[in-house]
Amino acid sequence: MKRILFIFLTLLPLLAWAQTPTVDPVGTYSMIDEEGEEVTGDVNAQTLSMPFHVSFTANPTIPEGYKSQVWYEWTMWKSNEPENIIVRRNDETFEYDINESGNYVVQLKAIFYGEEGVENYEFPQEGEDAKYITFTLSESKLEFPNAISPGCSPGQNDELKPKDGYKGIVDFHAVVFNRWGKKLYSWDDVHGSWDGKFNGKVVKDGVYFLHVSAKGSDGINYSIKKAINVITGYNNAESEGGSTDE
Repeated sequence: MKRILFIFLTLLPLLAWAQTPTVDPVGTYSMIDEEGEEVTGDVNAQTLSMPFHVSFTANPTIPEGYKSQVWYEWTMWKSNEPENIIVRRNDETFEYDINESGNYVVQLKAIFYGEEGVENYEFPQEGEDAKYITFTLSESKLEFPNAISPGCSPGQNDELKPKDGYKGIVDFHAVVFNRWGKKLYSWDDVHGSWDGKFNGKVVKDGVYFLHVSAKGSDGINYSIKKAINVITGYNNAESEGGSTDE
């Protein structure tokens, strides 16, 4: 029994050294959804519909016999343009903002430096499959309704905002005018909206005009100019919308 214990204790350091280092690259995205809430998750194999921030980490396992110092090389490219490297980083973790549509590929390479008597270990090994993280930012979309009914049915078309399904908008500016060209409201966040009010009061039923300039993650520039009907079922003569100097 003592002989077996002696052999085990003698081999234990060798067994530890025999373990090979590993990496488990992970990408985590964070973005603001259509409700204005932050959403996070594993980015791998995902198709996302708006600009997002992504954090990558190598998650290394360093067995005894290897130094804590590790050389990392992250590379990112679009799958249809492998010759054009978008990002190259040499840290264990890095962050990046994705704001252009396309199919992305991220690869991690690493070299673990051995202590005295232990050879360096390169990942991936020759003939070993590389580990990739892939994801997609889809094309942009932006549309607006033709009419709103402020104050009638809360949550039911009572605000002027993009139609459900908008996506991939990286820059945004909207302005509402009355028929005399007076600015009633403006906003610079695609998640924002106009509640149909001017100076705190619902405008008079009628036609108003929306001007939107925006840019999509796919490079599309949006210039939207359209008439918006405000329909409440009554004419609020006391509202700012009921006067000619609105």
